[in-house]
Amino acid sequence: MSSFNNVTILGSADAASPSIEYSLLSPMLIVFGVAVVGVLIEAFAPRRIRYPVQLVLGVGGLAAAFVAVLLLAGTRSTAMMGSVAVDGPTLFLQATILLVSIPAVLLIAERGSGNTAEVIAQHDALGSFTPQASSVPGSVAEQEAVKVGIAQTEVFPLTLFAVGGMLLFPASNDLLTMFVALEVFSLPLYLLCGLARRRRLLSQEAALKYFLLGAFSSAFFVFGIALLYGYAGTVTLSGIADAARIGSGTDAFLWLGTALVAVGLLFKVGAVPFHSWIPDVYQGAPTPITSFMATATKIAAFGAILRVFYVALPNEYVNWRPLMWAVAILTMVVGSIVAVTQTDMKRMLAYSAIAHTGFILTAVVADSDAGLASAMFYLLAYGFSTVGAFAVVSVVRDADGEVAALSRWAGLGRRSPLVGVVFALFLLAFAGIPLTSGFIGKFAVFSAAAEGGAAPLVIVGVLCSAIAAYFYVRVIVLMFFTESVEDAPTVVVPSALTSSVIGLGAGVTLILGILPQPALDLAERAADFVH
Repeated sequence: MSSFNNVTILGSADAASPSIEYSLLSPMLIVFGVAVVGVLIEAFAPRRIRYPVQLVLGVGGLAAAFVAVLLLAGTRSTAMMGSVAVDGPTLFLQATILLVSIPAVLLIAERGSGNTAEVIAQHDALGSFTPQASSVPGSVAEQEAVKVGIAQTEVFPLTLFAVGGMLLFPASNDLLTMFVALEVFSLPLYLLCGLARRRRLLSQEAALKYFLLGAFSSAFFVFGIALLYGYAGTVTLSGIADAARIGSGTDAFLWLGTALVAVGLLFKVGAVPFHSWIPDVYQGAPTPITSFMATATKIAAFGAILRVFYVALPNEYVNWRPLMWAVAILTMVVGSIVAVTQTDMKRMLAYSAIAHTGFILTAVVADSDAGLASAMFYLLAYGFSTVGAFAVVSVVRDADGEVAALSRWAGLGRRSPLVGVVFALFLLAFAGIPLTSGFIGKFAVFSAAAEGGAAPLVIVGVLCSAIAAYFYVRVIVLMFFTESVEDAPTVVVPSALTSSVIGLGAGVTLILGILPQPALDLAERAADFVH
């Protein structure tokens, strides 16, 4: 570890050696390297060994990247000619992305691990991915692929490529690098969203909608980069900050560029009015991919938002703060109110995710170290609760696959008390009930916003939290205090993969709710951008 620290100290020099650069980029290089190896396995390895090799390779690569992040602890430096910043927020968010990606990969793996028709049939109830994405939904080719036990293991390298882009996104220290990272993690997600085994047409519709709206938002982002370059003569975040401080360009370029870049970033976190893709994509995508997007994508995108507004635009705080106020209020209100009307579990969790985006935006508005630290802690807490909640959704099934209709969850807590209690824990965490991580997260972001002079925003957040608590408690009442329906679903007994994801999510939710101080202290120490 000391050797790494020595390297990173030297890495702050203007002319860093290639070995120093590689050490600073080691988490991303490991993930991308493993992803490339995964592609080679798909191309050359026999089909019968692809699944176990890809699973071990994926989880092992993410774990190795997490160790690399730990070895870089305390680093404050830049790499690649200043285009990548390695500092406290970068390392904290990269570690969080990797930690939530590991259980997401385990969920992806829970889809029938055998290589024979008998084993595939035995695990068919937990299948999430189509065995042959190139075939027409319901076609003879697809049915034959199921019979012979074809498993589409390409999802593992695609997921790792997405994780690599996500690691780069919050570390980007200039807008062009940020755009490249945005596209690197977005393109695999567009593909992964269309690979659901059940309701394939809905899945493909979700993928197409995500792709079209994502491309549209990327165009806004690029146009914003062009305007900011026209204003500052550079795309580096520190250069834009210097130009804004001395007022070296036309203010209209600065304001319009900021607004357009914000559109591209706010789209990725699902903030209102750029949220329309969230419910449809979350509902149509395979549930493991939904959990991955709801956690890792949100963490990476918020990391980029924090870096842009805190590093490139700190002197324009007066100008962008009203914009973020309006977006935060709309996001909290729309997410909380519309969630009440939902009758589908995945769509309800999607609107819940939108509401949580609004809560995190209150910390962005604070524009302080406390706001940065509270946002990072909230992302950590929310990530584990969300991946655990979607893991529970994935095991509630009938003969046609997952059951997302809320009405059919009636009495589920009576029939499967353990699953009901764990899911209730996640819902209570989303509601912000004490002794859960959600309560600590909301308290932290609201406290930071209040200290930053955004008390009215906090009041709106508390009211929206009360509204959100209604539909969370409604589900708990439905599970434990309502009689079962005739066509009630069953809870499929998961393998150790899904069980470990649910257990990990529940454990972290409780630990961060009861003993949050170590994580809060770590977030506070990490809340310092390198400029």
